[in-house]
Amino acid sequence: MGTLLLLLALIFEIAFAIYCMVTKQNHKKIKNWIRIAIFIAFVILTLSSVIVWSLRWVLFALLLFILAVKAAISLIRNKTNTQKYKTSKIVWKSIIMLLALVFALAPAVVFPQHKSPKVTGTYEVATATYTYVDKNRIEEFTDKGDNRFVNVEFWYPKKADGKYPLLVFSHGAYGIKSSNTSTYTELASHGYVVVSIDHPYHSFYTRSEDGTVAMINTEYNREVNDMNKDGIYTKEELYGAIQKWMKLRTDDMNFVIDTILEKAKSDNNPIYQQINTEKIGVFGHSMGGAASVWLGRERKDIAAVVNIDAPFFSDLVYKKEIDDFVARDEDFKTPLLNIYSDDVWEQLDSNSTYAANKLNNEHFKDANTVHFKGAKHLSLTDFPLFSPILANYIQGGKADIDQNYCIETENKLILNFFDDKLKGIGHFTSKETY
Repeated sequence: MGTLLLLLALIFEIAFAIYCMVTKQNHKKIKNWIRIAIFIAFVILTLSSVIVWSLRWVLFALLLFILAVKAAISLIRNKTNTQKYKTSKIVWKSIIMLLALVFALAPAVVFPQHKSPKVTGTYEVATATYTYVDKNRIEEFTDKGDNRFVNVEFWYPKKADGKYPLLVFSHGAYGIKSSNTSTYTELASHGYVVVSIDHPYHSFYTRSEDGTVAMINTEYNREVNDMNKDGIYTKEELYGAIQKWMKLRTDDMNFVIDTILEKAKSDNNPIYQQINTEKIGVFGHSMGGAASVWLGRERKDIAAVVNIDAPFFSDLVYKKEIDDFVARDEDFKTPLLNIYSDDVWEQLDSNSTYAANKLNNEHFKDANTVHFKGAKHLSLTDFPLFSPILANYIQGGKADIDQNYCIETENKLILNFFDDKLKGIGHFTSKETY
C-alpha cells in the first residue's frame, strides 16, 4: 500500500507540474481542491480499514493534513491567481514536494502493511512483558557493576481453563524477542504459555519495564559478523567465541526458566498459575536455536526442542590435532525438530561448523528434520513480512519461497511437534522438503 501510494503521489506531482508548464499557469485553485480531496480520501480509506492505521502512516497523514489546511486557507482568502507564473518556481516546488512525499511515505514503504499469518487456535491470546533481574550475575557488557537483567514477553491464553505447557524462545544473533510473533501467537491460541527472551546486548535493542533501552554491543556485533569471514578467526578462536556466546545465552535461558518455575509456586499472577511446570519445551532461531539444543542436553526438565536454522554448537568439539571441529560422541535424547532454510541446508556437508548437524550423525538419528526449499535464513522469522526491503538487504536477496506459506507451514509443524511431545496429541510426522 505504501509503495502504491508513493508511486501514485509521485506520478500526480510530476504530471501536474508538466501540465502547469505546458499551459504556463500555476493552476493554484485546482491544486488546492485536489489537496483537500486527497486528504479526505486518505481519511476515508483509513476509517474503512483499507489503510490500517499505525505509526507508519503518521508522517504521511501529517503532510496531507498540512497541505489540506494550507489549501483551505488559500481558497478562503481567494488568493489563487495573484502570483505570476514562473517555470523555475514550478520546478523547485515540485522537487521539494517529491522529496517530502518520499520522506513521509518511507516508513510505509520500508515497513508495509502485510497479511498476518493465520491463527488457528480457539484461545484468545494476551501478552505481557516483564524485566527479570539476575542477582547472581553482574552485567559483563557494562562497567557499572549492575546485575544482569533479561526482558521477556509472554503470549498466553487470555481466558485460561487449565494448565498449559511452557515454551521458551531465544532469538537470533542480533534479533529481538518479537522475531517470531506469529509462531508464539499460534502456539498460545492452542493452549501454550510462550515466553520469548530478549538477550540484552545480543539483541538489536531491548526495552526494560522502567524504559531503559539497551542496544546491541558493538564488539559482539563485530564478532558475529566476522564469524564466517575467511582469515579473521582461527578455528580455535572461533570455538572460544562460540563458547562465550552460548554461555551468555544458556545462562539467560536457565535464569528465565528457573525464575518462572519459582514464580509458579508462589506468585498469584494468573500467567504463572496457568503453567504446567512438568511440561517444558525450548525453541529458537539461529543462535537462539543453538542455545535451545544446548539446553536440551543440559536440563532434564526440557521435554522437547525445536531448532530453527542453527548449528549444534553444544555438540561441536574442537580437535587441535586437525585444527577443525568434529561432532560430539554422545546421543542426544531429547525429542528434537530441526527446521532448515537453504542457507543452512546447503552447508550441512561443507561447513565444519555444522559437523554435528550432518544428517548421518547417528547421535541424532531420532531427530526430525525438514528443509524449506527456496527459503533464506530470515524466511523462518516474521521479519520479511514486517520489512521485506530490510530482510532482503540483510540476507543478501529475496527468498524464492512465498513468505506467508513458509511461516504458516513452519508454525503448523512446530505446533504439531509440541502437541505430540508435550501434550501427547497425535503423532508428529513431516515431509523432508516443503
